[in-house]
Amino acid sequence: MARRLGWSDEQIDHLSEFESRSDFDEREKSALRLAEIMTRNPHSFDDEHWKNLRSHFDEGEVIELVAAIGLFNYFNRVNDLLKMEPTK
Repeated sequence: MARRLGWSDEQIDHLSEFESRSDFDEREKSALRLAEIMTRNPHSFDDEHWKNLRSHFDEGEVIELVAAIGLFNYFNRVNDLLKMEPTK
């Protein structure tokens, strides 16, 4: 999916290092930061994070991001519990 959206193999390979990479723009970093924090510790997403996120996305886009991240977190939790492997 990321490739279809124009991400390079290098971006995909170094996704976990997005904060320090110059090949991610600030909008992408803001969305990736939301995903990482929402997944790991959602209570740590503070006012500064919200301010930054809203500087790049409108309210509808924020809701879509949060919903998509939440849905994929749900899938991952269920698959992990059931020890299901992703299919091709």
